[in-house]
Amino acid sequence: MTVSRANAREVRRRASGCCEYCRQLETKRSIRFQIDHIIARRHGGDDSLDNLCLSCYECNSYKGPHIAALDPLTEEPTRLYNPRTQNWEAHFDLQLDMSIGGISPEGRATASVLRLNLPRRIIERHEAWLRGEYPCVKAAADALQ
Repeated sequence: MTVSRANAREVRRRASGCCEYCRQLETKRSIRFQIDHIIARRHGGDDSLDNLCLSCYECNSYKGPHIAALDPLTEEPTRLYNPRTQNWEAHFDLQLDMSIGGISPEGRATASVLRLNLPRRIIERHEAWLRGEYPCVKAAADALQ
């Protein structure tokens, strides 16, 4: 099973060039973003648009086939954030230092698994913010591309 070109195009259009996990903008400076299976195939996920999102290389690499993890605060098993069914702002909070705080069990587990707050990732977000490219939102992404 491979993602069809039509579905890949729709995922990219729908995301406006934004990583749906960390909100980085895909630019000519970045490694081409990847189509992520929110629920990995090995866990029964499919290639439907409801199970696909746009992910930067780092988020996709760290996420891998994971669909759940322990919430670092409660140590309870928790599903990872699903960009198709959940609102980013309900699960994450962008801090002034450009770190991404998890404000729900799903947000905390996802931030941990995807290693959203590695120092180099925070620096990259800060540099993108200085260029006016972060956080990526549809209107900004459309204007920059």
